[in-house]
Amino acid sequence: MAFLSIERITKTFGATTTVKGVDLAVERGEFVTLLGPSGCGKTTILRMVAGFETPSSGTIRIDGKDVTDLKPHQRKIGMVFQAYALFPNMTVADNIAFGLKVARKNGAEIASRVKEMLELIKLPQVAERYPYQLSGGQQQRVALARALAIKPQILLLDEPLSALDAKIRVSLRDEIRAVQRQLGITTIFVTHDQEEALSMSDRVCVMSEGRIEQLGTPFEIYNYPKTRFVASFVGTLNILSGRVSDGAEGRIVVDGQEIVTSRGLNGASTGDALAVALRPEALSIGRANGSSNNLEGTIDEVHFLGSVVRIRVRFKESAVSLDTFNRPNAAPPERGQPITVNFGREDILVLEGAPN
Repeated sequence: MAFLSIERITKTFGATTTVKGVDLAVERGEFVTLLGPSGCGKTTILRMVAGFETPSSGTIRIDGKDVTDLKPHQRKIGMVFQAYALFPNMTVADNIAFGLKVARKNGAEIASRVKEMLELIKLPQVAERYPYQLSGGQQQRVALARALAIKPQILLLDEPLSALDAKIRVSLRDEIRAVQRQLGITTIFVTHDQEEALSMSDRVCVMSEGRIEQLGTPFEIYNYPKTRFVASFVGTLNILSGRVSDGAEGRIVVDGQEIVTSRGLNGASTGDALAVALRPEALSIGRANGSSNNLEGTIDEVHFLGSVVRIRVRFKESAVSLDTFNRPNAAPPERGQPITVNFGREDILVLEGAPN
């Protein structure tokens, strides 16, 4: 049995249903990220697990125990919020000790645990400082220490990095993951940032409009998206409209040029409209022989981005973007120049549903 089990959870606010029959099983010690755009229901699920919201229907179990109707303090949950939520009138040490004092732990145990947490987050020197004397990254590390001090069964992280600048986000996400692994604590992380989700998680749960679109490892989510939404939301993607020319052989016509997939198109008939996707990194410049596909077009835009040159290639009705490394001894191509791009058959993602 999964350590955290969310079974057919639904949440309705008035006439609006924000979570629609979600099932999710999280193993002990696993780091699972709920990823999706604003309003998809990810934070509502987190709040229901924490006990801040009560499901309209469904069940939540932790370690086999039904906690659906328990109050937050009865669940032994640690939670880190986007806005830190530190008490401004308390020192760092007192903030970390707060939950322990509420639990009526003795003074020696509290002092020992606070010292342990400060060392864990690598901030032993700030114990007597106040939150306003800390940077944003330090405040969030203190918030993490406070959540972990009570030795929770589950750690919940609600977009904890979104208020920080880019460099601090990268550094802190690595620290959070290292702490989580060290403690082996079951963790649910909520974010709309795909890079955070892919870099930190054991599994990623992509959500849209209150439902789970796909659940899998970062490798599976990125390389084998099951729906058009997942393919377009996770990573940069080129989406092309095409029509089936031979379903059995996986042949598709895109802008008057034929490409071939690595396998047949089950259930597809000649003339059916469909959408295919290509990651920018799958595309190379030049004509390739053998089993690769080639598409001829014209360079539409060239953007110099330092180490990378981003090239947009237009066909008749559609276009793709690809990245090449900057080479100081080779000038980038120019707009209007004819060009051929190639890619492998296995690089084509055939998306569910007809193209828009």
